[in-house]
Amino acid sequence: QVQLVESGGGLVQAGGSLRLSCAASGLTFSSYAMGWFRQAPGKERDFVSSISWRGSTTYYADSVKGRFTISRDNAKNTVYLQMNSLKPEDTAVYYCAATRSRVVSTLMADFGSWGQGTQVTVSS
Repeated sequence: QVQLVESGGGLVQAGGSLRLSCAASGLTFSSYAMGWFRQAPGKERDFVSSISWRGSTTYYADSVKGRFTISRDNAKNTVYLQMNSLKPEDTAVYYCAATRSRVVSTLMADFGSWGQGTQVTVSS
C-alpha cells in the first residue's frame, strides 16, 4: 500500500521560504514520477510541479516558475519542494502525489496515490 506523508508546511511571511518534504513508502520509489499539487480554500486543486523518476525532467506551473524547485532523493524515498519568495497567493494545502510511471505528468488524473496534505500559509 502506497503511503505519502508530507511535512514542512507552516506559517511564513511574504518573501520567506519553506521546504516541503514527502516521504514515500510501500512503493518502488524510483519507478514513480512524483508531483506536488495545491488547493486553496474554495478553489480546485491545481498542479504545482512534477519530477521524473530520475529527476532529469521537471515541470512547473507558470505561477511558481523561478520561485519553487522540486527535487528528489531516491535513496531516501523522498521528494522535496523548495519554495522561495512566497506570496500570499501561495497559501494552500499542498499535496504530494505519485504516478506509477517514469514519465513525468502535470495532470492530476495521472497520479494515483496522494498524501494527506500540509498547510502552507503566507501572510502579507
